[in-house]
Amino acid sequence: MRASLLAIGVGAAALAALTLPVHAAADGAAIYGRCAACHTKTGAGVPGVFPPLGEDFRVMASSEAGRRYLTLVVTRGVSGPIKVGGKPYAGVMPAQATLDDASVAAVLNHVGTEIAKTGPEFKPFAEAEVAGIRAGGAALSAQDVGKLHAAAGGQ
Repeated sequence: MRASLLAIGVGAAALAALTLPVHAAADGAAIYGRCAACHTKTGAGVPGVFPPLGEDFRVMASSEAGRRYLTLVVTRGVSGPIKVGGKPYAGVMPAQATLDDASVAAVLNHVGTEIAKTGPEFKPFAEAEVAGIRAGGAALSAQDVGKLHAAAGGQ
């Protein structure tokens, strides 16, 4: 009897392992909901305060420096004057420190595929790429990140 119960328990555990995901994929669209409060649902932004997430995003996502900047904006925040599409923005974006690397990649990928639809072809962000950039930028402040904007391909 004891062996039968053990077998049933082991079988149930094996079945549960097969049916439950070990790591559910982050939902970039759902995460973007927190971004939409400022950047709007369509990514149009608010003139002078919160920049639009369009062609400028795609341009930045096409270079290593730009990908670093975009990742750091999410993980470290950004502050200070920047220009997007030739227009000045002086708002502040707080770091989204509660997002793990998979969630940061997911939200950046959502923006790059569903919000920013013009500009260069979009290459998705990988969780490992985000992890490396986050670790390398851990000492940066939001003001430091803002200073990276122009050199990262910001318009």
